[in-house]
Amino acid sequence: MGEMLKTTWEEDSVFRTRKAGKEKAGRKKAAGNGAGDTEKRMPAKENPSEKNQAFVARLAKHHDELRWLYMELYGNGDMFAELCHNMERFYRERNNVLKDTDLYRESRPDWYKSNDMLGMMFYIDNFAGTMQAVEDRLDYIEQCNVNYIHLMPFLDTPAGRSDGGYAVSDFRKVQERLGSMEDLESLTAACHKKGINVCMDFVMNHTSEDHEWARKARQGDGEYMSRYFFYEDDSIPARYEQTVPQVFPTTAPGNFTWLPDCGHYVMTTFYPYQWDLNYRNPRVFNEMMYNFLFLANKGIDIMRIDAVPYIWKELHTSCRNLPQVHTIVRMMRMIAEIVCPGILLLGEVVMEPEKVLPYFGTVEKPECHMLYNVTTMATTWHTVATRDVRLLKRQLDIVNALPKDYVFLNYLRCHDDIGWGLDYNTLRGEGIRERSHKQYLNDYFQGYAGGSNSRGELYNADPVTGDARFCGTTASMCGIEKAGFEQDGEAMEKAIRLDVMLHAYMFLQSGIPVLYSGDEIGQVNDYSYKDNPDKAADSRYIHRGAMNWELAENIRRPDTVEGKLFGRLKELEEIRKREKVFVSGADTWTIETGEQSVLCMGRYYEGEKIIGLFNFSEYEKTAWIHEADGRYVDLLTGADVRPEEVRIPAYGFYLMKKK
Repeated sequence: MGEMLKTTWEEDSVFRTRKAGKEKAGRKKAAGNGAGDTEKRMPAKENPSEKNQAFVARLAKHHDELRWLYMELYGNGDMFAELCHNMERFYRERNNVLKDTDLYRESRPDWYKSNDMLGMMFYIDNFAGTMQAVEDRLDYIEQCNVNYIHLMPFLDTPAGRSDGGYAVSDFRKVQERLGSMEDLESLTAACHKKGINVCMDFVMNHTSEDHEWARKARQGDGEYMSRYFFYEDDSIPARYEQTVPQVFPTTAPGNFTWLPDCGHYVMTTFYPYQWDLNYRNPRVFNEMMYNFLFLANKGIDIMRIDAVPYIWKELHTSCRNLPQVHTIVRMMRMIAEIVCPGILLLGEVVMEPEKVLPYFGTVEKPECHMLYNVTTMATTWHTVATRDVRLLKRQLDIVNALPKDYVFLNYLRCHDDIGWGLDYNTLRGEGIRERSHKQYLNDYFQGYAGGSNSRGELYNADPVTGDARFCGTTASMCGIEKAGFEQDGEAMEKAIRLDVMLHAYMFLQSGIPVLYSGDEIGQVNDYSYKDNPDKAADSRYIHRGAMNWELAENIRRPDTVEGKLFGRLKELEEIRKREKVFVSGADTWTIETGEQSVLCMGRYYEGEKIIGLFNFSEYEKTAWIHEADGRYVDLLTGADVRPEEVRIPAYGFYLMKKK
């Protein structure tokens, strides 16, 4: 297998040049770049007598499989030996506090599946300005009952060509306006003292065109050209284009960019300034793993692997979800378990369920610890727009039937747009067509159809296919923006109820809930991005507005929108922390209600049972359920309830626990 891949790499050369000097450079022994290359040229001093037995045991456990996979993929024993050498070096450099955490988590591998896990994601600059300022705001994060923060991309990126931070020019440097690596270490240490875990994005599919490798490749250095996909004519790029879908057909069409200054095409799956890395080159894999371990040693607990399905490219394929991707992720998992086993891998796989699930791996050979529950998120907003829970119930049934070892992150909104990747095969059976339904959803959430109170904007609208994605904050999509603008108190109460109901439903799902910063106070769309030339073309910035700390002061006032939302969410968060039935491994299922607008979900764990009812309609509804297996209490009011014929207010919900 390894020889076959090597031959394919040579036949489909990633750098084609007529200049003998460049060819000679391409054949040079890999020199590497940055700290990773220095590590190879100047190995750390070793003292065999001080080798830590934990590392030795972990390496022994994984060595044979790791070597087998590496040799299958690359067939290069020297590079594997270098990888092992540097894994040990990074282990020795890992501080004792992190090593103690590793040992604790190794002894409790399900530590992250507890019912008190609650995440929050935010951009550092939007949330507080700098890393030091985030550290100053940790008390607020604690107030939110959050013990897991996802710091959106903060590594060095070029101004105006960053894709929100996903075009990294230096994997070992923090953007200067946000702080430094020392500030990152200080922040993670402060978080750990408060029991808060820290997540970051590890962008491994591509680098910025300003990255040192890219600059050297652009100058014609064959060694660095081999780290990307370079071609001097369009013959091979044209063959790729025959089978590889376009990610952004309207704003960044095609999968290659012509570089007139060096006379070559380079593969750019996402944007022209993001150059795809060539993982068929073992130097790329090794160096990126060194970057991974360097960042882990700064105190990161959760690595979000960005765009992971795209990282292996082959001609005559879609360059998505290829088997070699899983080999790489499995090797990453083992490398982490050898050097820093306290680390979790979170895979960003924004695809339908059958393509997402393989990224968990198997029980014997696991890959990612956690994945995003993307389809359920999109189906949730479909349910809001249609007031019809049938598709959502089907989606939840699929997730609930999966092994309990699988942990999903559940969310209503994140930094990105909402793509309408729904189960259209099922919808067609109900007489709903894909194109017209996407049009309806986008019209609804812009406030144009279906009695909508939502506000927001489209992203990447394609007039040919009629496809588009949607942008907006949770609060604006629920009607809080419209009600506030119109000074309509009754509409505001209804919008707040919808917002809270959606969060309650999210908390009851199987997995870990994640808030988007600002949602806890009902922050609405920020249209000021249109005044910034670096952001104006990207409508996703409408829901990436700066945290309004002045409004956040209102959380102490229960008569304000912010106070109502914060207080009600806090109550739900504390219920979730208190009730063990919310652990990720609980049994979960849906229950038929006889009412198209009402969703019913159950959870069971170690003798405890909770039933949740959620009304997705703006009208009072009756849920016809028959769970007469004992007495129940409403967790919100403490009142006794009978889970049979339950009348639920507009956008209302119940959380009923069996006594």
